[in-house]
Amino acid sequence: MSASGSCLCGAIKYTIDGPLRQVTACHCSQCRKQSGHFYAATSAKDSDLSIHGGENLTWYEASDDARRGFCKKCGSALFWKPNGRDTTSILAGSLDNDAGIKIIDHIFAADKGDYYEINDDVPVYPQGRGS
Repeated sequence: MSASGSCLCGAIKYTIDGPLRQVTACHCSQCRKQSGHFYAATSAKDSDLSIHGGENLTWYEASDDARRGFCKKCGSALFWKPNGRDTTSILAGSLDNDAGIKIIDHIFAADKGDYYEINDDVPVYPQGRGS
């Protein structure tokens, strides 16, 4: 499988040459504050992810567990990288093409904004998976 994506201004482009995980919607307060709503992210092995324009990529260490990657020119949120893992989460909305992925669950739903409801037919977890 191959997919590609970019930030809004095109300063950062990336390709994935390997499988993508299905999409998880994260409703935690950090994801909501950075994105303005909730994160919808897929994921790929680091060895399958190639980033072009990396000089425009800025990482913000949002917690002791992970960092968030975004374009320093246009501010587009692109990545979420857990510490100590060989995968990177990729915001599904930044993909350029139809990657054949769908939302399969919602996590941290207890933190969701009060202005919307989760009304689809996929599992909803109040905290992380299994909660």
